[in-house]
Amino acid sequence: MYSVVGCPDCRALKIVDGRPETTKCQRCGRTSQFEKLRTFYRNEDVDAVREIRARLLAERSGHGDAYEALGTFSDLDEDADTAGMSAEEFLDRSGLDTDAVAAAGDRAEGGQGSSMSRRETVETALDDLDRPTEDEVVDYAADHGVPADYVRSALARLARRGEVTESNGRYRRL
Repeated sequence: MYSVVGCPDCRALKIVDGRPETTKCQRCGRTSQFEKLRTFYRNEDVDAVREIRARLLAERSGHGDAYEALGTFSDLDEDADTAGMSAEEFLDRSGLDTDAVAAAGDRAEGGQGSSMSRRETVETALDDLDRPTEDEVVDYAADHGVPADYVRSALARLARRGEVTESNGRYRRL
């Protein structure tokens, strides 16, 4: 349930979701008990509540006629969705090849290339390789685009935290 309530100090109107114990005015900072605030309108539909608040603000400022000419919030949302240029038109006007951009997006979503973080890559190497050496983990991570210096510092951190153990130059996850 959404409500349009007014602040007793600055007369600001705001939308409140639910029935909280207290609410704070964003304009003046006053915290008031929700039950003591004047409720102008209450509805389950947030768009209806937005409409009433906008109408009250427009009438309060003397712009009720201009508000009537605007239309509803849902109309404005639809207009905003259709306004402007499409993504393809934007890319074309920016000088980019839309087919190349689409292909790159497909590759990224299709799992080609590494989508793991650096840390995940190091942990996966430790899981996939059987008691690997530091160099084997570095090689595995290098194949996934992770620099060697990061791998070495990550292995040291994991060992300090007790997440891996190193014995005779070989690592194992705990």
